[in-house]
Amino acid sequence: MDYSSIIGHLAAFLTTVSFLPQAIKTIRSRETEQLSLVMYIMFVSGVILWTCYGVAIDSWPIIIGNVVTLLLSGTILVYKLLEK
Repeated sequence: MDYSSIIGHLAAFLTTVSFLPQAIKTIRSRETEQLSLVMYIMFVSGVILWTCYGVAIDSWPIIIGNVVTLLLSGTILVYKLLEK
């Protein structure tokens, strides 16, 4: 594995895992009042596009990292939408 792949895997891991505490907190508490709806809509949209980009260039670090991030941030977004 070359250095660029190691960097890609590490970046995907860190950015994906960074959403875990917020997702766990949101799922447990169902509290989303302090979260920005616009930010999560834009973020989830961006993650979807990053996933499409990863598929287009056949980059597994991008695909896997963004699919997991999409599941976590998408869960938060669903809770936020259900709050309204």
